[in-house]
Amino acid sequence: MKLIKLLFVSSLLLVLALSIEAMPKIEEKEDGQLSKDYYNNDEILLSSMLNGRRHFQSQKKRKRLTCNKFPVICSAKGSPGPHCCKKKCVNVLTDRHNCGLCGKKCKYNEVCCKGKCVNPSFNRRHCGGCNVRCQVGGFCAFGLCNYA
Repeated sequence: MKLIKLLFVSSLLLVLALSIEAMPKIEEKEDGQLSKDYYNNDEILLSSMLNGRRHFQSQKKRKRLTCNKFPVICSAKGSPGPHCCKKKCVNVLTDRHNCGLCGKKCKYNEVCCKGKCVNPSFNRRHCGGCNVRCQVGGFCAFGLCNYA
């Protein structure tokens, strides 16, 4: 029984010693920065927390690029559209709030198709959505061609 207790206590001490040795060494240099031994992938967040207010003061606010100063950003890949309206890139051919021109809003039941506000519930050229034409002589009702 004494042998089992001795093995158990010695294994606990060994595990404790290994876990303490595996912990990162945090040493602060004279200039207030932490040593390089401390920085691991998972511990960078802790580093910023330890630096406290200095971390937040050193960050500068990034200025957001707007198209009124840099219109080229509207033609970049992934841009919502090639036109600049109220500091935002938009497509005036499809945008309900800038339909055809900047600031021209469509009514709540209208959509913007090719730069014009249309009601897709009753428009034969845009029945149910943009560029959905009904057959010649057909009509559009509730967004469906020849409904009823």
